[in-house]
Amino acid sequence: MAKFVVTPANEEQRAAWQSRVAMPEVERVRPGLWSIPVPIPINPLRYVLVYALELPGGVVIVDAGWNTDEAYQALCDGLSVAGYSITDVKGVLVTHIHPDHYGLAGRVRESSGAWIALHPADANLLHDRYDDGAIDALVEKERRILVRSGVPQLTLDELAGASMMIRHMVSMAKPDRLVEDGEALGLPGWDLRAIWTPGHSPGHLCFVSPERRILFSGDHVLAKITPIVAVHPQSGPNPLADYLDSLAAVRKWDVDEVLPAHEYRFLELAERVDHVMLHHEERLAEIEAVAAEVASGISCWDIATRLTWSRPWETIPPFMRRSANNETLAHLVWLESRGRLRRVAGDVDLWVPA
Repeated sequence: MAKFVVTPANEEQRAAWQSRVAMPEVERVRPGLWSIPVPIPINPLRYVLVYALELPGGVVIVDAGWNTDEAYQALCDGLSVAGYSITDVKGVLVTHIHPDHYGLAGRVRESSGAWIALHPADANLLHDRYDDGAIDALVEKERRILVRSGVPQLTLDELAGASMMIRHMVSMAKPDRLVEDGEALGLPGWDLRAIWTPGHSPGHLCFVSPERRILFSGDHVLAKITPIVAVHPQSGPNPLADYLDSLAAVRKWDVDEVLPAHEYRFLELAERVDHVMLHHEERLAEIEAVAAEVASGISCWDIATRLTWSRPWETIPPFMRRSANNETLAHLVWLESRGRLRRVAGDVDLWVPA
């Protein structure tokens, strides 16, 4: 794939990301808007960028961070640099319910009385995902997906429960407000509008300000990496189709700057979307070619082990191997929906050319 490099909106922020060590500074992005890095423990993403939007008498934040003392303190300190305290937070616009975006929202509400807003599709997943009484059923559903994918028995249990280690990073909090696609958010001084962008999460939201020509993109569009789009117990039936449609939905907006939740702010939305779409086209073609090599059929897991990843398969840790398998499955489901591959259902599903 031809290399395309976005233009960073802030070179220092990009340098902090590339250093793999430094955190970017709290930054006044433009009048009335601040960027606050909040650390993510034991994670290659390292931090989430929380955005604070100034309102009369306070701020609304986009995302919140993980529920750790370190993250909470960083958020409080960042708000202080902007001239506010945690008690000045009037609302939390959550792009999606993954722990690094939603985890601190409940604690912020406890401290400030802020409302929490989510898309209904993600709000509907909270109980099964974060309630202690429901999690075993979710793990079992994940286990069944992995079995049918052909994951070896020796690694099955480790992969099925691989995300349990981060559940404590979330303070379970039901939303006060449900935000629908296209909804005007009614924030004084802001013409912010929601864009429903399912794929990475069924209820992922981006937020656009046509007047200020900016897009808060959450995990939907990032400067360098692509978000995980995977089949799992809480995904839609064809998450890659949802994601590609959602990319088209944001591409049409004419903005000057993209404000993602990770990495760094950048300028070229349409070009970056085109590049991400091309990446998935090439991945689909690679998967199709691998499947064609085994006339008798091949499992999702065996396909995943033969694909090109950012590092050798043997060095990928279990949690990321599960993501790799489930991402591969999302591409297989898309190919099946387009009649390019056929699934031979069984205890382990096999994939063959259509």
